[in-house]
Amino acid sequence: MSIVLPCYNEEDVLRETHSRLIGVIGSDRSAEYEVLYVDDGSVDGTWSVIQEFAAREPSVRALRFGRNFGHQAGCLAGLREAVGDAVVIIDADLQDPPELIPEMVSLWRQGWPVVSARRSGREGEGYFKKLSAFAYYRILKAISDHPVALDTGDFRLLDRNVVDLLTGLGDNELFLRGAISWAGFPETAVEYQRGSRASGESKYTLRKMLALSRRGIISGSAVPLRAPAYLGLVSLAGAGGIAVSRRDPKAAMTAAMFGFQTLAIGVLGEYLRGVFRYVEDRPAYVISERTASVPTADSSPVPAVEEVA
Repeated sequence: MSIVLPCYNEEDVLRETHSRLIGVIGSDRSAEYEVLYVDDGSVDGTWSVIQEFAAREPSVRALRFGRNFGHQAGCLAGLREAVGDAVVIIDADLQDPPELIPEMVSLWRQGWPVVSARRSGREGEGYFKKLSAFAYYRILKAISDHPVALDTGDFRLLDRNVVDLLTGLGDNELFLRGAISWAGFPETAVEYQRGSRASGESKYTLRKMLALSRRGIISGSAVPLRAPAYLGLVSLAGAGGIAVSRRDPKAAMTAAMFGFQTLAIGVLGEYLRGVFRYVEDRPAYVISERTASVPTADSSPVPAVEEVA
């Protein structure tokens, strides 16, 4: 079993996280575990703390990005590096409890290739964050081309077959939860009350949340691409009504076409940007440093990263 923890400026909470995690996996004698930390370009003492763990525990490995590439890049790097028969992705801030891992492993052993942790509540988060998350998942499910798990983040257990598929997609801007839903593997879930952060503040700013939301919608739905056509029909119908009621068809048509064209350009621009980033073919992240420990089993990670000595 591999446990992947993306980290960004988690120095204050990381020792408590590691202690709880080691306590959980230490009580499970039915499997061998490795713990893989991915430092997403932290600027505090996160990497030094991780090096301490790796120096004293052979089951701990770690890699460090050259800069902050984002949470999804951290998850992708962890999946590519993990060698376990199954991989658990969990955040390092203790909002996702490590104590759920044995239950997830048990469900995996029963034959489930994807075991998700579904949030039944969100402590320590503001009203806006809760409301926006609730609305986003339901909008995404309504417009997506494939099923979407509600109220489910990246805290999941993935079978090796799922991991190999995700890391082999060649998508360097992978929206992990959307790609898992797209793959269509049988999935079950355990519910939990998401706690507040043990220390510090959320690293997901409003800008980062909007960027992740935009990536999820664009990667999982063709509705935005078709929106200009729908809007054009509505605009033309509305402009026709205005022209008849106000008897000024020129003004009505000018206003309608302006709105339609600007929105169409915006939507097409988002898709063109996605195409540009794909053909640009840059790596999703750059590894600047590794701990000295090595994988606990033979492995051939996908060589889709660039390392800097």
